[in-house]
Amino acid sequence: MTEIVRLTATDLTACRDGLGELLLDAVADGASIGFLAALDHADAAAWWLRYETALADGSRLTWVARDPGGRILGTVSLVLGDKDNGRHRAEVVKLMVHRDARGRGLARRLLDTAEHAAAAASATLLLLDTRTGSPAERLYHSAGWTRYGLVPGYAADPDGTLASCSFFYKSVG
Repeated sequence: MTEIVRLTATDLTACRDGLGELLLDAVADGASIGFLAALDHADAAAWWLRYETALADGSRLTWVARDPGGRILGTVSLVLGDKDNGRHRAEVVKLMVHRDARGRGLARRLLDTAEHAAAAASATLLLLDTRTGSPAERLYHSAGWTRYGLVPGYAADPDGTLASCSFFYKSVG
């Protein structure tokens, strides 16, 4: 059974290599998650460490899904609103599931985890963005998210091709 656990700032250092592997797998599969194909393992692992302070102060919540052997199969993060007039908002970011673990409902479980945590943190409005036409976009539609916009050529895919991005929201809590 795959276990989903919330990471602490301390856990992040111990998990950085597994998270780096997951990030590399997503980029190799063409996911438009902010990285180009030239990303290497050292940079992928180091990228995660940039969020140590945010995990420690609670402004970013991150979960990992692990198989019984401890291998990281997926992750999702929730970034809580930091503006006085936006504390009711949060953003779901970096939902990733390793290609070896897809098709088993893990992305939905991770998304549900982030949604429940947002409600527990009094965030009633969630936001996210994803590449238009991607499997992730279909997931968000099926999970009750509403697309509110599409921007052509918003971000480059790992191969450098500009792709459209769809923006979603969902009320929770």
